[in-house]
Amino acid sequence: MILARVCGTVVSTVKIEDLEGLKLMIVQPVSPGGEAAGKQIVAVDTVQAGVGDYVLVIDEGGSAGIMLEMSSQAIRTVIAAIVDRIDVVKEGKYVR
Repeated sequence: MILARVCGTVVSTVKIEDLEGLKLMIVQPVSPGGEAAGKQIVAVDTVQAGVGDYVLVIDEGGSAGIMLEMSSQAIRTVIAAIVDRIDVVKEGKYVR
């Protein structure tokens, strides 16, 4: 799983059948401190996330298919959870 922040939405009027009816979001992988940590990716939103939300992302096709209860080869990345809070222990104290 990847910790990420939702950066935007993707709107597409023409899609392959496997993507019909699915909400697509742009997510930015981040470190636990919130700093960008990699390239932005497009993910299927299964939890009604919004722009600015921190989320947990599954970036592996087999697991994505299980989340969506389908065996589509077209879907690799899925938003699996909205993160309510991140607690990081540093030097014996919670940082965030």
